[in-house]
Amino acid sequence: MQKLIGNEKSQAHKKLQESCKFAGNFQPMCDMSSFEQPFSTSRKAKTKVNSCFSFVKKLVLTYSFIYSTIFSLQAQDYQISLLTCDPGEEVYTTFGHSAIRVKDSIAGTDLVYNYGTFDFGAPFFLFNFTRRTLDYMLSVTTYDRFLFEYNYFQRNVREQVLDLNPEQTANMVQFLEINRLPENKFYRYDFFYDNCATRVRDVLETVLGKQLDWNDVNDPERKTFRNLIDEYVYPLPWADFGIDLALGAVIDVNATEREKQFLPDYMEAAFARAQIVGDGPTRPLVKAQYEVLTFEEQASSLNFFQPLIIWWVLAIVFMGITYLGFKKKRLYKGFDIAYFGILGIVGIVITLLWFFTFHSQTKWNWNILWAFPGHLLLAIAMLKTTWKPWVKKYLLFLLISTNLALVCWVLGFQSFHPSIVPLLLISLLRSNFLYYNQEKFALLR
Repeated sequence: MQKLIGNEKSQAHKKLQESCKFAGNFQPMCDMSSFEQPFSTSRKAKTKVNSCFSFVKKLVLTYSFIYSTIFSLQAQDYQISLLTCDPGEEVYTTFGHSAIRVKDSIAGTDLVYNYGTFDFGAPFFLFNFTRRTLDYMLSVTTYDRFLFEYNYFQRNVREQVLDLNPEQTANMVQFLEINRLPENKFYRYDFFYDNCATRVRDVLETVLGKQLDWNDVNDPERKTFRNLIDEYVYPLPWADFGIDLALGAVIDVNATEREKQFLPDYMEAAFARAQIVGDGPTRPLVKAQYEVLTFEEQASSLNFFQPLIIWWVLAIVFMGITYLGFKKKRLYKGFDIAYFGILGIVGIVITLLWFFTFHSQTKWNWNILWAFPGHLLLAIAMLKTTWKPWVKKYLLFLLISTNLALVCWVLGFQSFHPSIVPLLLISLLRSNFLYYNQEKFALLR
């Protein structure tokens, strides 16, 4: 019995020693001498053990309170803002830009976190950019250096200061610092779903979680992805034509309010509407907004060198050639060889973008109906004096496929660029003329 009591005494003595490690040298509250008495009479020791545990608990709670207070005070030194930049004149700046500003008033740092950075000097840059295998990255620069570029190119910049609490601020700064590490800063860019604007939104959603309410409008204006793009590329007619030529029917669907946020201006508007909930009284996400850089809008000059005008002039030329050929019983096939050869090359590009890249937006592109890769073979076959029998059959196919393109447009399967109308007319006119007159005019010779 004494041995059992001795073992219990030894175990209790050991446990108390471990618990008193948290209490430091507070010997009066954790007096081990009480355990020198028989274990059966250790009520006084138990009382002191409870007192010790109570003290440790208070100490831990006090430490946690002090630490969280200091942490909150440090977080209050930061000011986090969304920077929204207006579009520029270069194609890759056409849609504007978004970045995050983090200002630390104590450390005296003022940094901009930019998810829209890529390396022009990367190996196979153009090839990887075309295939959507080019990685973008998060870069960090000073606020002054960031503004220098936009001031140089005279692009407006606006700032929205976010009303985050200290914990949310600290979490966002920590997230950005982790995200800027070499192993984390790269990401696979997607124009609609993963770009400089959507990355800013995703950071905020990760940090705030359910506390972020975008407060979307109940009955928003319906716009397709193509409509949204057209708002920005309208001043750049050739870029507008090229984008409509390269992107398929998948962008002719209505974008949700969240999906519209791939454009920095819409991201800015979403921030202005958003609210923070579940963190005391509901409050707007943005507590202040400033015009950082403002420039006068430059007047656009009338430019006649644009697709719509050029293609209509080309269509009129082909009408004249067709009329003259009909009168003189000649085909003037040199014009057709050049025209259909170019359409064939365009068709090859459309095919490559559709089937051999990782761009989801270039799929199901029905421009291929009127700009088909086989047109290049037609142009080559027409170089010969005597045409093979399949040429006439192909001309019939060309006539039908061009009409199918018009049907797809009218029925809304895909929205084509308006300037292709004269090109479709040329294809219909020349394929019809060649189909019915090639053999007839050959006999006359």
